[in-house]
Amino acid sequence: MTKIEYKLRKFRKTDIDNIAKYANNKNIAKWLTNEFPHPYSKKDAESFVNMILKEDSGTVFTIEINREACGSIAVIPQNNEKNNSKNTVPNTQIQDTAINICDKQAELGYWLAEKYWNNGIMTLAIKEMVDYGFKTFDIDCIFATPFVNNLVSQKVLKKVGFTSDNKMKKIIKSEETYEVFIFSIKKD
Repeated sequence: MTKIEYKLRKFRKTDIDNIAKYANNKNIAKWLTNEFPHPYSKKDAESFVNMILKEDSGTVFTIEINREACGSIAVIPQNNEKNNSKNTVPNTQIQDTAINICDKQAELGYWLAEKYWNNGIMTLAIKEMVDYGFKTFDIDCIFATPFVNNLVSQKVLKKVGFTSDNKMKKIIKSEETYEVFIFSIKKD
């Protein structure tokens, strides 16, 4: 197997076309929340890239392969106030989505173009992001929430050192309820 080189870098406006091309894939979208639509249009890619460029928070990066943006990976520090008012909206479609693994935590999210699956890229990219997250932010742990049926993503997280106590959390996606496992890794 030939090793495919990748790098993590900040997004650029020139990434919009490639993000639209690779993100418009139902096999990717089925494992992500409603924030990742399917079909995924150029307008969706423009909105996403422009939001990332505007925020420039140093939490979201593109996965570049062969000079193309082929995915995205993020480690986003969480506000863990136990009584956060945005979790108490009286709407039956909104639920308490807070996950409390430790006091100072971040959430990991990622996707990669299907043509690059099963090449070890995501394992390496997650390791790199975990190191980056712990060095950059005042956090003690990082968590990820793969869908219960997404065995490949769970396997990748385990390879990196994430563990799960097999507790499930329900999320709502496209008006359907899905279960996710909570995986986490603690700072050494």
